[in-house]
Amino acid sequence: MTNAVMGLVTCPTRAEARKIARAILKKKLAACVNIIGGLESHYWWKEKLEKAEEYLLLIKTTQLRVAEVTSEVQATHSYDVPEIVFVPFSAGERKYLKWLGESVGDK
Repeated sequence: MTNAVMGLVTCPTRAEARKIARAILKKKLAACVNIIGGLESHYWWKEKLEKAEEYLLLIKTTQLRVAEVTSEVQATHSYDVPEIVFVPFSAGERKYLKWLGESVGDK
């Protein structure tokens, strides 16, 4: 087990995805943020079935930074209810995990 986690956040535009990624990285809350485009999301919103083109952020950070990343996304995101979920890493390459932890100031 590790303390590394991956945050998943969807954004309506590439510009917003980049803005959120930069805000998180500037504060060293994550080691890396990937932006994946071309998503088509289908979901329920206000009792209606909706569809939207979105961008997905993959935020590589640690459990110790989850609250701070969540706060930063909430402060920067345009959605009323942004998707912000974290998935723990069950394992990973030792050097990568060490780099990840060091990048966000974890010992």
